[in-house]
Amino acid sequence: MKLPDLASILLILAVVAVVVLRVVGWWRANRRRTGPGGQWPFEARRAVLSRPEAILYERLVRACPQQIILAQVQVSRILEVRRGAPVQAWLNRISRLSVDFLILRRDMSVVAAIELDDSSHAHPRRQEADARKNRAFEAAGVPLWRYSVQRIPDEAELHTVVSAAALELPRIIP
Repeated sequence: MKLPDLASILLILAVVAVVVLRVVGWWRANRRRTGPGGQWPFEARRAVLSRPEAILYERLVRACPQQIILAQVQVSRILEVRRGAPVQAWLNRISRLSVDFLILRRDMSVVAAIELDDSSHAHPRRQEADARKNRAFEAAGVPLWRYSVQRIPDEAELHTVVSAAALELPRIIP
């Protein structure tokens, strides 16, 4: 077996050095752009709620002055895993899920959650996520109401439904 000559070794070392310097330079540049002292690539959204969500929110606020209405709430902030169950495994099933609206009593106990379904809920992946959300809320005994964007309930209907649910005693979890 013939050993490479000195020129070949130097050429290989030079190529490796150039590659290493480029990788280090790229890493430093990206670290500066996204690091604590650099610019982060975020900007404010034009609107937090879609137009149908904004309409439903306004109706909820007017129809339910005795309740607190929150928008876009993570499911993991509403539901908790019962004692004895593997917490992380069950939280993984609801991670990244949210509800469009959460209705609370003044004591911050949950009355119900609302989902406003548009055409995106027809996609198989979304249907699977909706099924997980439905099962989680059903298991917790928390009402999850679904409305279509084609038929957003009016204030009278919302007042009737929310008032009836709010009268039920909140479930106390030890």
